[in-house]
Amino acid sequence: AIEGLDNKCSVYPLSLDKTETLAAKKKSVAMHTNYLSACSFTNSDMQILTTSGDRTCALWDVESGQPLQSFHGHAADMLCLDLAPSETGNTFVSGGCYKKANVWDMRSGQCIQSFETHESDINSVRYYPSGDAFASSSDDATCRLYDLRADREVAIYSKESIIFGVSSVDFSLSSRLLFGGYNDYTINVWDVLKGTRVSFLFGHENRVSTLLVSPDGTAFCTGSWDHTLRVRYRRVESNSFSHTLNSLVTYAFSFFQIWA
Repeated sequence: AIEGLDNKCSVYPLSLDKTETLAAKKKSVAMHTNYLSACSFTNSDMQILTTSGDRTCALWDVESGQPLQSFHGHAADMLCLDLAPSETGNTFVSGGCYKKANVWDMRSGQCIQSFETHESDINSVRYYPSGDAFASSSDDATCRLYDLRADREVAIYSKESIIFGVSSVDFSLSSRLLFGGYNDYTINVWDVLKGTRVSFLFGHENRVSTLLVSPDGTAFCTGSWDHTLRVRYRRVESNSFSHTLNSLVTYAFSFFQIWA
């Protein structure tokens, strides 16, 4: 599924018959009144969540394209969302252009928790693997960790020397590391418990717009405004991620650009 500036969420099949074309199998599911900024399938392939510049989030039925639930009350454009791990229930967290992260109940459509400690737009949110907390990244050059049980912020990941915004975050498989993609073309790796930076990676030639750790935890991928995806693999002998060109797999697409 892909969100778009045409106010729609487009769903494409991952496999096609020899006689089929991708354009013919494209399906428009969601229709907002402004651009779509993020989308994510729920635990079922038949439902999808979206966030939009129209200040709403919505849950949609993929087959019919009709809305199942709407989530209102945002004060500005919505930019990101993340679903809670399946075992923790029917909730998701959202963030946007008004410094606040909200946790929502998908069944009732109600906001059940709010956190407002950032000083600028929230660009990314990611649940802690256990589902008991989530991290956020912001244009205020910080990543933050919120404990849902304590209902409060518990950590800030920042340095005085870091002045550029953070576009995306994700946790390592063990939950001990937090990866952040920054607008100064770098990736900072933070120790979740100590709050200290443990690694600093580079290689992109423009801002990092997206970041995702692989399901098995052995690699992570970053996308950038330099039109490339870069995959970094963990060095088994050192348990660290390499940033050297010899260990870097770069996929460059001249026809594709990854936007923030």
